[in-house]
Amino acid sequence: MARDHQPGREDEMRLERFMKHKPPTFSRGYNPEGAVNWLEEVEIIFEAMGCSEENK
Repeated sequence: MARDHQPGREDEMRLERFMKHKPPTFSRGYNPEGAVNWLEEVEIIFEAMGCSEENK
């Protein structure tokens, strides 16, 4: 069985693809503007990956 088609591996592969995009990090603390910027950048990655709402 090919590695890409193992049951249950899809989520792991999606995470690996996401991490290859070097997503921004969000440090704790009160920073509403930083949170919005972080979310916008992550959404850009999801869009580039063609992620469905369910997989986000």
